[in-house]
Amino acid sequence: MMKLTLLFLSLFSACAVRALPSLKDIPSQDIDLLEDAEEDSEEIDVNSINTYILYTRENPSSGQFLVDGDVESIKASNFKANVNTVVLAHGWLGNEETGMNTAITEAYLNKEDVNVIILDWKPLARRNYVTSVRGVPNVGQALGKFIAFLSSTTGASYSTMHLVGFSLGAHVVGNAGRQLEGKVARITGLDPAGPLWTVNSNKINKGDAQYVENIHTDGNLDYSLGIGMAVGDVDFFPNGGSSQPGCLNTRTCSHNRAWRFFAASITYNHFEGRHCESLTQFMTNRCRGESLNMGSTELHKNGSGRYRLKTGRRYPY
Repeated sequence: MMKLTLLFLSLFSACAVRALPSLKDIPSQDIDLLEDAEEDSEEIDVNSINTYILYTRENPSSGQFLVDGDVESIKASNFKANVNTVVLAHGWLGNEETGMNTAITEAYLNKEDVNVIILDWKPLARRNYVTSVRGVPNVGQALGKFIAFLSSTTGASYSTMHLVGFSLGAHVVGNAGRQLEGKVARITGLDPAGPLWTVNSNKINKGDAQYVENIHTDGNLDYSLGIGMAVGDVDFFPNGGSSQPGCLNTRTCSHNRAWRFFAASITYNHFEGRHCESLTQFMTNRCRGESLNMGSTELHKNGSGRYRLKTGRRYPY
């Protein structure tokens, strides 16, 4: 039986929202989450897991619910087929109101006229970690089917769609893109979750969209929360991909920097990475290849391989 210890206590804090207890309220002891998963036999109806909430410049603070299969819910909303659509997927223990959703939604709506759809999958995301991992493919496939329904109902093209996921949510949007045969324009994984994903065939990967970009901020170390390995067309490793400046070596802070970096990039588009032409260049921080900006709202990016860059300690980093 495998032991997943304080790593998951940190992950609890990283993805929690205001209504959840703080880290100090959680017992500091080993937790056998695989055993917990075996005892967690309550079934969840896959069709009842996903909720979709639309935010636009017409309703920036009051979301509108979009219902898969319900054409009227789409027609009655502020969804515009002639602008870009961004879909956000939170991580473990998150929900609609988790920090990454708020920050990224506000940044996008301040930047441009866009549809922002938040996927709230909390009925499964709030189960124990292993149960949540097992359910990610179904959540992602359901999201993909919803996007297909949205496209067929409104005429919105896949070429105008960008799926963004944090931690477990990165693997969710990867599976959604795969369900759509890689037709969406872009997928961005924000520090894709690492535990139980390294050899998992359902992890986010190149081919899930026309362009797949990942931002790694807490990988490459023991007990890291992020996957730490290149899994997209382009993988950015700011500050080497772990122990982010100003985080005092805490895993949760570094993990969350991925979505904070992305939110800042929407506003400023100021993170310039350099391509690492060899593993030696990457390990010694001597990447001098072509430059490519990390993050941003650009839908149709091009590139491949690993990129490194340095950031600051405080917003906008």
